[in-house]
Amino acid sequence: MRPVNRIEPQMPPAAYKTFGILAPVSSHWRPATCAEVDCADHRLGWRVRVEGLDEELLHAARTSGRRYSELRVAEGETWLVFEAGQPCFRARQHRTRLDRPELYVVRDGDWRGNPRGTPIRQHARPEHWVENFAEHQQGLADAHRKG
Repeated sequence: MRPVNRIEPQMPPAAYKTFGILAPVSSHWRPATCAEVDCADHRLGWRVRVEGLDEELLHAARTSGRRYSELRVAEGETWLVFEAGQPCFRARQHRTRLDRPELYVVRDGDWRGNPRGTPIRQHARPEHWVENFAEHQQGLADAHRKG
């Protein structure tokens, strides 16, 4: 995971407002099969180098119930070659979007938090969120122009 690179804010969190469009995993996604997400390993097959695995992972790969053949390329280079059309080793991580609209939210504060503890506002319609965003931006521009 890449480190987050943020510009240090010039004001405290209470001086900020955060607008977000969300599709939470818990409500907008569901587990999916390899076929549903067009998983390349499922579609094309995959291979795992035996010498790169510790004993526990090697045992798990060999006893996973997936069809494979062992390919010895040279001394010290052996691969487990898994056939296409079967669930990959990341199958439990696959997700697909549900047909639900995104959540359009506005909250006080920024990535550092919401120090006043004000509740998150969820707009019922995307155009209301856009209007709220535009009004906020105009307010900032007006304040900046005044100095």
